[in-house]
Amino acid sequence: MSEKSRNERAQALRDRLNTELQRMSLDMCVKCTICETACPVAAVTPLFSGPKFVGPQAERFRDEESVDHSVDYCSSCGTCSVVCPQGVNVAELNSLARAVMKAEQGVPVRDRMITQTVLMGKAMTPVAPIANAVLDNKLARYAMEKVVGVHRDAPMPTARGESLHKWLKKRPKPTKAPTRGALVYFHGCAGGYFEVDAAKKAIEVLEHIGYEVIVPDQGCCGLAEQSNGLFEQASASVRRLVDQLRTPGTDLTIISTAGSCTGMLKHEAHQILGIHDPELLDVGTRIREISEFLMELHAAGELPTDFRPVEMRLPYHAPCQLKSQGIGTPASDLLRLIPGLEVIDSNVTCCGIAGTYGLKKEKYEIAQAVGQPLFDMVQANSDGLAACDTETCRWQIEKSSGVETVHPIVLVHRAYGLSS
Repeated sequence: MSEKSRNERAQALRDRLNTELQRMSLDMCVKCTICETACPVAAVTPLFSGPKFVGPQAERFRDEESVDHSVDYCSSCGTCSVVCPQGVNVAELNSLARAVMKAEQGVPVRDRMITQTVLMGKAMTPVAPIANAVLDNKLARYAMEKVVGVHRDAPMPTARGESLHKWLKKRPKPTKAPTRGALVYFHGCAGGYFEVDAAKKAIEVLEHIGYEVIVPDQGCCGLAEQSNGLFEQASASVRRLVDQLRTPGTDLTIISTAGSCTGMLKHEAHQILGIHDPELLDVGTRIREISEFLMELHAAGELPTDFRPVEMRLPYHAPCQLKSQGIGTPASDLLRLIPGLEVIDSNVTCCGIAGTYGLKKEKYEIAQAVGQPLFDMVQANSDGLAACDTETCRWQIEKSSGVETVHPIVLVHRAYGLSS
């Protein structure tokens, strides 16, 4: 990229900082430091100056370039915006400031590579055994760390031999006719390629309670690109996805098992990327995280609760991206409807992975330190299983605690007697 185009891109991002809601909200900051005390990253490393310092405080002094480059150590967990009593868009300010900095300085090749989740899924699926063997090989991981910059011990997805859409094409048609109409299912990149079993179970649960499930072709939501400062690519990704999710019809509820991607469509693409398209607003108002949707049915007296007992202690972690949606902890409430299941909330702020943050060699130890209280909690309270709503968080918890970690829908599927 030429220096001229880089400067133009940085200026466009800087203009957004200076003119939009994120910029205006900084004057609402009263320097109470609640965001500082709640920040999981600032608590474990001096490399990050804290969300207030690099956000509302530093933003008042930004004109040409960032005054504090430690903003790159922000994990974008969003905790600061959630806890702010004044409604300051702290996380959004920090994300934009980091994007300006990367537009000026350039984005590392590694950060571009690890955002290509659909490409990775398509490439790994046909050679799943080989891909998994390489990712499990210590020498290969050491080389990856040295050459690419992905830490040798960072959690990696497990490649599957069959994608979700391939399974959908060859599966028999459901024998039970739908009684409630149709829904659109958004599985996210992981559900399409790496956590196919959980995506299958989500479809089977929705069909079991009476819905026809439509699964359109779909790509990435752009969240990984956004968190790495690639705003143009992220905007293109989310717009493509919005078009794909609208294809089956604009009057259908969209159900997702990709918790962080749901947050992207509900608010982040609008607030951080600055996308104001009516099509995005339409999708954002119709999409529901699957536990959120099932609990809405329960509140209306429309959810079958003929659950079989599941005798188990189950640590449950509500991820940051779920909390930022302002929907409470519907998965925790849903799991408590299952007889015999003792759900233990983690009450921990963050697992540390933050999408791609904990994969990077310079941030891996920080991510581990952030997540250590959660790993300890899971080990102390598990009967062999834990639950969490978002994919990378599950991989982080499982790798660092040694406890298998699943999407809550897996337990619901079992309780309905659908698991073999």
